Amino acid sequence: MTETLNGTAFDALTVHNFSEKILEQVFHFHVMKFNGGFFLWVGPSPVLSNLAVSMSSKYDSMPLSTLVMGDPSNTAPNSLAQRLAKKTNKQVFVSYSIPVTDSNLSLLVENRIKKELELHPQHF
Repeated sequence: MTETLNGTAFDALTVHNFSEKILEQVFHFHVMKFNGGFFLWVGPSPVLSNLAVSMSSKYDSMPLSTLVMGDPSNTAPNSLAQRLAKKTNKQVFVSYSIPVTDSNLSLLVENRIKKELELHPQHF
C-alpha cells in the first residue's frame, strides 16, 4: 500500500511473520518492511538481545554493517544483515537471538530466511 505525505509517495509499513521447526526447536521470524529496507527479528522466544544494521555503499561492493546493540563478540547479526543487504540491495536491520553454539543451526535458519525471501519477496 502506498501513502502520500506532503506530495511524496512512500510505502506503508508492512509486517510478515512465519515460524519453522528446525532441529526440534521452533524459531519465529518477524519482518517489518519499510520504505527502502526492512527489519528482521529471528529467535525461539521474544527477546531483542542484539541489533545490527547494514546497507550498500557506493564505495565498496560489500555492504557496510555495524552492531547497534548487543555483545560485540557475536558477529552473527552483523554477518546476516550484511548478506541480506547485499542480496536485497536494501537497508537491513537484524536482531538474531539464536545461540551461536551450533553452526549447522545457523545455516538452517539462514536457509529458511532465504526460502521465505524467494517465496515472498514482497515482504522484504
